[in-house]
Amino acid sequence: MRVIRNPAIPFILVVLFLDTLGIGVIIPVLPRLLADFVPGNMALAARYYGIFAASCAAMQFLCAPILGGLSDRFGRRPIILISLLGAGLDYVLLALAPNLVWLFVGRVLAGVAGASFSAATAYIADVTPEEKRAQAFGLVGAAFGLGFIVGPAVGGLLGGIHLRAPFVVSAALNLLNLLYGIFVLPESLRPENRRAFSFRRANPLSALANLGRSRMLIGLTGTLVCSFLAQQILYSTWALFTQARLGWTPVDVGLSLATVGISAAIIQGGLLKVIVQRIGERRAILVGMMFSAAGFVAFALANRGWMMYALIAPFALGGIAAPSTQALLSREVGSSEQGELQGTLSSLNSVAAILGALIGTALFARFSPESAVPHLPGASLLASAVLNILVFLLAARLFSRRA
Repeated sequence: MRVIRNPAIPFILVVLFLDTLGIGVIIPVLPRLLADFVPGNMALAARYYGIFAASCAAMQFLCAPILGGLSDRFGRRPIILISLLGAGLDYVLLALAPNLVWLFVGRVLAGVAGASFSAATAYIADVTPEEKRAQAFGLVGAAFGLGFIVGPAVGGLLGGIHLRAPFVVSAALNLLNLLYGIFVLPESLRPENRRAFSFRRANPLSALANLGRSRMLIGLTGTLVCSFLAQQILYSTWALFTQARLGWTPVDVGLSLATVGISAAIIQGGLLKVIVQRIGERRAILVGMMFSAAGFVAFALANRGWMMYALIAPFALGGIAAPSTQALLSREVGSSEQGELQGTLSSLNSVAAILGALIGTALFARFSPESAVPHLPGASLLASAVLNILVFLLAARLFSRRA
């Protein structure tokens, strides 16, 4: 693709791919791993799952603006490489964790390392012209999609051999990528575009307040946050929902998420460019939200495994919304603020992950038991559908006010 003119971009996409792979390998195996620590109590294991996911996201919320601000001061390269080192060492800890406490520590450290997303996406913004950014952020989405192809598949298949094996593979991949990046990754931020680091700006709450200077900024950010929250609810309950409703094993969960990843990669890595060229970024956001809302409802009502697979492809069309939103957001700030913007967005994604994990697992724990009234294992997915409808209404109202 024309976007990839800088040879460092594939490396950045691999970094983002590994971030997603780290999430993906855990999804099929972590519920079973937690169930081993609290045998015979699936509801308690689900609540622990939500707490662990929320703790990881909380650290991303706190650290993403800091790492984004540091990348605006010192450049993207050192932040990305240090984060890769941290991720590799964290997976080693997860592979060896003997109890829930150390597993919790590992998830906290994973949140710190995963906050490198802000520097990586700022790198993409640095090296692509404004008119190409929707396509570039589509490639970011495709990298995430590929992470959900390989991650859950690796997690499910290796988890069938040993529950800790996926962590060992993830550690090796991150450390190998670190060695590769040391030799091939150039700096993307020019010295004249750097600015002094400020803890005031790096404070997550201050960074969020900064968005209020523009109605378009705050409106688009709200749209993206609601979308993030809906997706995080799905991520936090997919394994729990499919295992409880359909009797799926970790291998089944891994393969289904791999299919989700393939569909997302095709949509965001290829079709997104064509769609945006034909209908524009604003319409792409609205159409994407419509597909997402319908998909969540259909997933919640499905009671056969083949139904879940049949719904994945149309649901993936909802993935055209997020990169289009990010492209519009990146145009609202200058070159010296891209790291701060991406760090703020990453923090908001982390807030959504905290709330999504807690809300999703709480809804699952409340409505999934056979004794629950009403018995509704898909309650969390219906909540995601409602959020996407709200996003559609918010975005439509925002676009109607600005030509």
